[in-house]
Amino acid sequence: MPPAHIVSHNPATVHAPAGGYSMGLELKQHRRMLFISGQVPEASDGAVPEGFEAQCEQAWRNVIEVLAAAGLGVGNLVKVTTFLTDRKQVVPNRTIRRTVLGEHRPALTVVIVETVDSKWLLEIEAIAAE
Repeated sequence: MPPAHIVSHNPATVHAPAGGYSMGLELKQHRRMLFISGQVPEASDGAVPEGFEAQCEQAWRNVIEVLAAAGLGVGNLVKVTTFLTDRKQVVPNRTIRRTVLGEHRPALTVVIVETVDSKWLLEIEAIAAE
């Protein structure tokens, strides 16, 4: 079976995606899917960086490592959910996400929550397909 063909759907009848995402992604002819559990901003040695930007970058590194372990990359992401702990994090989160994803625009959800451990300022979960 050929690799997944991903079709973006952003109908003009729905508000335009403002934060670098697609309203919907359709998978055609996919071979496999990878569900990535929520990645917290913790390094493999248990260290948690100081500050939101450093934590966001660490959480994304963790997502990328899980993708790589499955032989996938950020271009395979079809859905990303980011859990932030403060509304003030929305803009820096968007900036870092756009840097990580480049031109790729998966479906996206961002919510404000309380994390299980208060030292974690965010958590990122994702779904990827091939």
